[in-house]
Parts: sequence; C-alpha cells; structure tokens
Amino acid sequence: MQTIKEQQVAAVRISGLKVRTRNADETQPSRAKIGPMWQRFFAEELYQKIPGKQAESAMYGVYSGYESDAQGLFDVTAGVATQAPAAGYESVVIEPGRYLVFEARGPMPDAIISTWQQVWAYFEQPGVESRAFVTDFELYQADDVALIYIGIC
Repeated sequence: MQTIKEQQVAAVRISGLKVRTRNADETQPSRAKIGPMWQRFFAEELYQKIPGKQAESAMYGVYSGYESDAQGLFDVTAGVATQAPAAGYESVVIEPGRYLVFEARGPMPDAIISTWQQVWAYFEQPGVESRAFVTDFELYQADDVALIYIGIC
C-alpha cells in the first residue's frame, strides 16, 4: 500500500461536465458513464474552452451528491477550477476540510482505477478514518500522475 498523507483543502469551484452513476454500473461497459464523459471532455477540448477557467487550473474529477456510501448513486464532474459557475456547464464546489491523499502513477485510466481500488481497500480496514461522502476529487498533475483526495470526518 502506498504512502497516504492527510491534507487540509480549501473550497474550490469546478465547472465542466457531470454525470450521475454508481460504482456497480461503472463495472459494466454498457452502463458506464464516467469514461464516456471524460472522452467527451477531451474530444471537445473543454480543458481549454470552459469560460472563466482559472489560469493555472489542473483538470479535476469531482465526486459529490452521494446518495449514501460507495455503493449508492453519486455525481462525477470532469472540469476545471473557475471563480464562478461557467455558463452552459455544471458547477460543483469541493468542500473545504480534511482529506486523505492517494497518488496514482502510470498510464491513465488504468492507474486511476487501480488507485481507487486501493482507496476502497484502505477504508475497509478496521480503525481507519471514516469517509465523509461529501466531496472527493481527482486532481490531474500530468498525463501519468493524479492525486485522489478523499474527504474524511
């Protein structure tokens, strides 16, 4: 298991594309929504086109609107940091607070999928922090490096 660090995160507004899904659906290609959303994000070059993008913004994948826990429905937003909601796009605010940070390295999306499996395994262990299930997010630092931030109570 990789080194996991705790970090305090400030609120950040993310604007982009959004889908509602659940983990069980994402394992079935015919029902998966996250991959197609990211394909559209890249095909339409939205990283450059979303109005009001902050100059140094990374790409984000934000998980929010949790119905319950890792088994329930949730929203995923692929986007960039903006000062205000971007016209014509969905907007979500990453909640400020305590997060555990997991690093994904390697070819995407395999590295991110593998790291999410590590996240789920970590939180199944007895005695570890509890997930908040408010906002979690992926911050893409390079083509082969992303950080997954998991909100904790």
